[in-house]
Amino acid sequence: METQLLEVFRTVARLGSITAAAKQLQFTQSAVSRQISALESEWGAQVFDRLPRGVALTEEGRVLLPHAEAVLNRLSNARTAVEELRELGGGRLRVGAFPTAVAALVPRALAGFRKAYPQVALGLVEGLTPTLLEKLADGEADVAVVSSSPGFENDESRFELRHILDERLLVAVALDHPLANRRTVRLAELADDPFIAGSAHAEETLLRTSLPSSFEPRIEIVAAEWTGKLGCVAAGLGVALVPALALRSTPPDIALLRLHRDDEPTRRVYAATPAGRSVPPAVSRFLGFLEHALPGI
Repeated sequence: METQLLEVFRTVARLGSITAAAKQLQFTQSAVSRQISALESEWGAQVFDRLPRGVALTEEGRVLLPHAEAVLNRLSNARTAVEELRELGGGRLRVGAFPTAVAALVPRALAGFRKAYPQVALGLVEGLTPTLLEKLADGEADVAVVSSSPGFENDESRFELRHILDERLLVAVALDHPLANRRTVRLAELADDPFIAGSAHAEETLLRTSLPSSFEPRIEIVAAEWTGKLGCVAAGLGVALVPALALRSTPPDIALLRLHRDDEPTRRVYAATPAGRSVPPAVSRFLGFLEHALPGI
């Protein structure tokens, strides 16, 4: 049944007049009469008694009216909900991000988004890139900020990647390190330094995906968190490769060095969404805020 028939029925019932209903609905009187007749034919029951002045609900009409109102109200609420999503007056946005992206980039983007769209509920899911992609595929995140980290191979049939930035990787050394006063260094100058990494196996760390295969880092200290890595560096236990996103400012007890442009490693950072799916309005707007957050990183 066309919902317009229910709307006409409800309006006539409320006003008690086909003429008044036609005026309010901006239909002709004959058009309203035809639609009431069509409704009665659909239900096989007379819903109005035609009176000398106006109309009155029959018993069948009185039974039908609250159901018609319920249907129309649910449809109105559905339209409002869809409009709120389109205009971001409601709904939710769940953002996945790898740990160093949570240091500054993603929080700044979320803060800008919340200021612009305070009615949207926000959620943050932190994890490594493979885990984030699975959460995205399982519907546990709406967008994921991922990187070309170890073990990452994109399946284009499952995920669409939007390039955000190429993140520079720096070398952290202790303040009393012989190279601490240098602005740039070559990898060859670090060949004898022990590296502090998140795994004892170089192939499982940023080192292998970021540095040339000809360079073999010597890993002596394993520390999972960046605070631990930098603490070990400051104590002179070794050097560490540090993503620029992980640092909001240079810690006072270490020096950060750039690698020579011929050695400089970078890793690519992407915003991932499910392939073949329309991008929700909240995700589209958030991607813009990610771009605006980049100059401050």
